[in-house]
Amino acid sequence: MMECEGIAGIEQFSSPGKGRGLRVSRAYEAGELLFSCPAYSYILSVNERGFICEQCFTRKKGLAKCGKCKKAFYCNVNCQKKNWPMHKLECHAMCVYGENWCPSETVRLVARIIARLRHQRERSPSEKLLLLRDMEGHMEDMDNEKRELNEAHIAGLHHFYSKHLDFPDHQALLTLLSQVHCNGFTVEDEELSSLGLAIFPDIALLNHSCCPNVIVTYRGINAEVRAVQKISPGQEIYTSYIDLLYPTEDRIERLRDIYYFSCDCKECTTKSMDMEKMKVRKLSDEISQKEIRDMVCYARNAMEDFRRAKHEKGPAELLEMCELSIDKMNTVFDDANIYILHMMYQAMGICLFMENYDGAVRYGEKVMKPYTVLYPAYSLNIASMYLKMGRLYMALDRKSTGISALQKVQTSPKLTGPYVISNLYDSLVEDLECSAQITNPVLNFLEHDS
Repeated sequence: MMECEGIAGIEQFSSPGKGRGLRVSRAYEAGELLFSCPAYSYILSVNERGFICEQCFTRKKGLAKCGKCKKAFYCNVNCQKKNWPMHKLECHAMCVYGENWCPSETVRLVARIIARLRHQRERSPSEKLLLLRDMEGHMEDMDNEKRELNEAHIAGLHHFYSKHLDFPDHQALLTLLSQVHCNGFTVEDEELSSLGLAIFPDIALLNHSCCPNVIVTYRGINAEVRAVQKISPGQEIYTSYIDLLYPTEDRIERLRDIYYFSCDCKECTTKSMDMEKMKVRKLSDEISQKEIRDMVCYARNAMEDFRRAKHEKGPAELLEMCELSIDKMNTVFDDANIYILHMMYQAMGICLFMENYDGAVRYGEKVMKPYTVLYPAYSLNIASMYLKMGRLYMALDRKSTGISALQKVQTSPKLTGPYVISNLYDSLVEDLECSAQITNPVLNFLEHDS
């Protein structure tokens, strides 16, 4: 029996209507760290290899590569040795399969979890409140499409990892995949670009609200839970599982699809921001409700088409898709409508990937102001946009504009104080000019599109 250590100031309890949850046993102020949790298991995205250390997720130049596979990169020998128990699951296979080595990120993460579970004898530092095996999986709620996807993942596990892993039985694999589907975290950098996937059992206990009182950010392979408003003793801790930009109907649909519940928070009940998020153009002839409904349907389909196209089309084709959809939506929607903002954000990412920094700035400037209105004041999406824009301005030799944008990240009262940037980008305080460096412009910039 693995003894539960607990976390000072935090306790697990039965949350009415929500199952397990976490609440505080003392008061916390906005900006205060409630607790941190190291990843139980994690993987770096293939696109980030060569730019980030596989072990500690530090982004730096001059990383040393694995002498055998030449695909994994590390800060130093110590990081390489620490990572070997996990990297060895892939090292030989990558050499054998070459370009045909292509397990999904989910498969890679599950393989590492299985390897760790096989040798684990005591509770890990990631499981002070909840054991990984006790995470919720919602297997009974999965539709046929998700069940088929899990079967495909199991086939991938056997294909790429059978020489290095002893697998549990089929049902146990299905359970583990379901748990990862519901509880996996996308580890992000300071610009909210995806770096990889991870499991944090203790943080999986946090319930969702579209009016959260904490946010989860990442420092290397550690997740940190930090208050964004004052929390009183006995209050439940809530984070947001999804991007809060979108209107109530879209958020509820996404929560049902991925997490199998409906949110009943104040924002979902009052829908107070929906009118602002769904702005339509002011024309001489009033736009009918049918035209609005039809355009919403078109916008959602366009977003879904774009998600699929990211894996099939080149940057120029993707940019054209964005521009065509923006033009069509502009016949009904205002520029600050969230569906237009979504496609503009994608267009900004494509321009960045193509090193068209003028285009990226043009789209970024159109997105920036509406973001500050539509996102909650504490949102990291606002901070990350100021950071992106500051770096772009500096790269385009618009130094004063760049410094102004970067200073807004640090000093804006709308960001609930300096804790946001202290958690995201410590080095910014020391040297603003270093932000002229544009981070690796890979297409995972486009992954933050939920």
